Amino acid sequence: VLPDHRVVFHIYAPKASEVTLHGDWMIGPANLKLEKDEQGVWSVTAGPLMPDVYSYAFSVDGVKTIDPRNAEIKPGIASNDSMFSVPGDEAAFEANQPVPHGDIRIAWYTSKTLDAQRELHIYTPPGYDRGGAKYPVLYLLHGAGDDDRGWSTIGRAGFILDNLLAASKALPMIVVMPNGSMPRRGMSEQARASAQDLFASDLLGSIIPYVEANYRVRTDRESRAIAGLSMGGGQTLRVAPPNLDKFAYIGVFSAGVSERIAPDFESRCAEFLNNPDRTNKLVKLFWIGVGADDTLTNAAAKNLSTILDQHGIRHQFHQSAGAHTWINWRHYLNQFAPLLFQANQ
Repeated sequence: VLPDHRVVFHIYAPKASEVTLHGDWMIGPANLKLEKDEQGVWSVTAGPLMPDVYSYAFSVDGVKTIDPRNAEIKPGIASNDSMFSVPGDEAAFEANQPVPHGDIRIAWYTSKTLDAQRELHIYTPPGYDRGGAKYPVLYLLHGAGDDDRGWSTIGRAGFILDNLLAASKALPMIVVMPNGSMPRRGMSEQARASAQDLFASDLLGSIIPYVEANYRVRTDRESRAIAGLSMGGGQTLRVAPPNLDKFAYIGVFSAGVSERIAPDFESRCAEFLNNPDRTNKLVKLFWIGVGADDTLTNAAAKNLSTILDQHGIRHQFHQSAGAHTWINWRHYLNQFAPLLFQANQ
C-alpha cells in the first residue's frame, strides 16, 4: 500500500500464461490484468483507493487463488479471499484504535433444528468480565457465501463497536454473530428452499436460549435487535416482523422484498403490516440501507420501503453510494448501532 493510496499486487507464478485480479472495490465483473517480469513475478497497480478494508483474489490461468504471501484472509463457506487495509481518516471508524477493546468469543451450541453442533461468534464489550451488568443484544447476520466468522473479520464488527463505545456514540451491547448458512449437502430441493425457515427455527429455538443461558443479557424485547446483510437481511425479514414479542429493533442491509416474493411477504407478515398502530408502537427502529450501484438488491430494498409506506409502517431508508459489498455493510453497522436501545434509557 503506497503513501498515495495506490496498491501494488504481486504474485509469483512463472509457469502461468495469464493472471488477473478482482477486488471488491471494482464494480462489475471486469478484472485487472497483471504483467509478468523476467523473474516470473506478475504485478499490477490499482487505485488510488479510499481508506478502507478491501478483499481481493487472483485468477491464475482461470483458477481463483488467494494471495499466498498475505496471511490476512476473508473466510467463506465456498471460497476465501485475501484482505488488506488502506489507512486513513475515512477508515478510522473500523480501525484498531488505542481504545478499550471488547472480546470476540467463539462458542458452540446444540442446534435442535439441525441436530448438530453449531458455532457462534460473540462480541462482548470492554469490561464484561469485570462486572455484573446485563446487556442488550444485537443479533447480527451475515450474507450468502459467508459464515459466523464474516462480521468479525472482513466486517470489523468488534473494532467498529469498540470505537463507537470509546466515543460514547453507542450503548454497550453484546453482538451475537451466528452461522446463518444452513447445510445443503444431501438436502432435498424443498429443504434448500426452506433454508430461511430453518435458520429462523434455529435462532428462535436454540441460539437465543443458548445466549440467554450463558451470557449476561437482558431478555425483554426492548433489549433485542436483529440486523442482517443480503441473505441475512432476508433472514431478518423472515424472523422479526412475525415475532415483535421478541425484537424491537430491525436492520436490513442490502436486502429487501422483490416484486416476485412480495405477495408471500405480505401474507406472512399480515399482522405486522395491517396493524400499523401496533407495529409502530412496538418497533423502535426499522432501518434499511442499500447501495446505489447494488444491482442485486437495490430494487428489492426500495420495494420493501414502498410496501412499508403503503401500510403506514415507520422506517428509515438510506441509499448510499457503492455496490453489494462489505465496504457498505461496515458503514451501515457504524450508522445502525448508535441508534439501538436508546429508547430503553
